[in-house]
Amino acid sequence: MSELKELAQQVGEQLLQQHKALAVAESCTGGWVAKCLTDIAGSSQWFDRGFVSYSNAAKQAMLGVAGATLEVAGAVSELTVREMAAGALENSAADVALAISGIAGPGGGMPGKPVGTVCFSWAGAGGEVRVETRHFKGDREAVRRQAVGHALQGLLNVLGQK
Repeated sequence: MSELKELAQQVGEQLLQQHKALAVAESCTGGWVAKCLTDIAGSSQWFDRGFVSYSNAAKQAMLGVAGATLEVAGAVSELTVREMAAGALENSAADVALAISGIAGPGGGMPGKPVGTVCFSWAGAGGEVRVETRHFKGDREAVRRQAVGHALQGLLNVLGQK
C-alpha cells in the first residue's frame, strides 16, 4: 500500500471512530488530498466535501478569505490557510477541516517564500486551530506529493494519533 493511501486509510479510520466529518480546502494540491481520501471505500461516511480554491477570487468566494488577508499576507500564508480552514468548516457539515496553500513551482517563488513553501491549517469545529509552514524540496510533483503526505499526517496528529 502506498504511503499516501495508508495515511488516508488511517485518517478515515480515526474520523469514523470519532464520528467526525472532514472538509478540505486545497490550493496548490489541486484536490489531491480529497482524491486520496475518497479513494478509500466508505469515505462517504466521514468525508463531507472538498474545495479546490486555486485562485484568490475562489478563496474569497468559496471560503470567505478576506481580501485584506490576501493583499497583506498573500495567498501562501498562515493567515490565509487559517481563514481557508475556517471557511471550509463554515461552508460544510464537517467537524474538522484542513487547508493547504503553497508554491509548488517551478515558478512563483519570491524572497521569503521560495518554491516549495507550503502553509497548512488544521481546524476543529470547537475552535482549535493549528497552522504550520513547511519547505519541501523537489520538482512540482514532489512538492505537491510531500504536501499531501504532510497534510494527512497533520490530520492524524489533530485527531490524536501520532
